[in-house]
Amino acid sequence: MSTKRIVVVSAGLSVPSSTRLLADMLADAASRAVNARGVEVEVEHIDLRGLAHALTDNLLTGFPSAELKKAIDAVHRADGVIAVTPVFSASYSGLFKTFFDVLETGVLDGKPVLAAATAGTARHSLVIEHALRPLFAYLHAIVVPTGVFAATEDFAAAGTGAEGDLQKRVERAAAELAALLGSPTGATGAAPAVAQRRLVEDEFESPTDFATLLKRASDGPPEY
Repeated sequence: MSTKRIVVVSAGLSVPSSTRLLADMLADAASRAVNARGVEVEVEHIDLRGLAHALTDNLLTGFPSAELKKAIDAVHRADGVIAVTPVFSASYSGLFKTFFDVLETGVLDGKPVLAAATAGTARHSLVIEHALRPLFAYLHAIVVPTGVFAATEDFAAAGTGAEGDLQKRVERAAAELAALLGSPTGATGAAPAVAQRRLVEDEFESPTDFATLLKRASDGPPEY
């Protein structure tokens, strides 16, 4: 049986944290959705709160600590990412942004990402569309269609069965992430496999030599 790796990045600052709570809900739902496709799943949590000093040092020195490098490597190896941030000043938190700033170029290329956010009021519910989705699009990730925003009242109402409640949004987003992660070959009802990601280092595996590039340029554009 194939195995998919999901890394959950949570930028909550308090303990306990509503951001971590939402991250756990999404991780559990994604695990169930992937398992339902006949695929095993490994989930790894990265709490950015404990990496705050290491992230600042990395910005100043350009070198990650051993703990931060472990987190970065986990994202690199992941088949999918769940990224959850609290809302600060109508956008993602600085801690959240800093983590994705220190990732090497290409780490998220073609990688499925489920974006989610928490806030004290529903007035910030568009943060996923105006802040998170553009960020991950710029990083060349594949963002699932459903973003999950949770305000304080959403957690209070979770599990009540009301139409459009938090748990339903969580399950829908998780199912979309599972679909992007794909199903094992030959599985009944399997979704089409996601095209193989190409990372930056892949582009240097078989480079075109300079003489060939010059010849192509001198030959002019192809005729159709």
